[in-house]
Amino acid sequence: QVQLVESGVGSIQPVGSLRLSCAASGRTESSHSIGWFRRAPGKEREFVASISASGMSTSYGAFVKGRFIINRNNVNNTVSLRMSTLRPEDTAVYYCAAARTSAVFVDESDIDYWGRGTLVTVSS
Repeated sequence: QVQLVESGVGSIQPVGSLRLSCAASGRTESSHSIGWFRRAPGKEREFVASISASGMSTSYGAFVKGRFIINRNNVNNTVSLRMSTLRPEDTAVYYCAAARTSAVFVDESDIDYWGRGTLVTVSS
């Protein structure tokens, strides 16, 4: 029983940076791994990043290449995604996601809860 609420809708120019946040609520949220997927216009949803329940382990999609950082604050049950050196190709709806497993995830099939999504637009 976990609810996820994204915040930080952003519109930014190329090479800029912004931060997205995901607030999790529920009795067992501290036992879930949490992360992000994204879906660009006309494309399939893809994995962005995830972090384990403990915050000790992280995983990133291949396209990230050091540009994004995921962090977890288990005091206020918030996960953030810090994005830098943004490119137009990063334009997408970003979805917060949680899995009942405590380990990191990389596949949609592992997801048990989805946020509604938040739009990030990178353009000149």
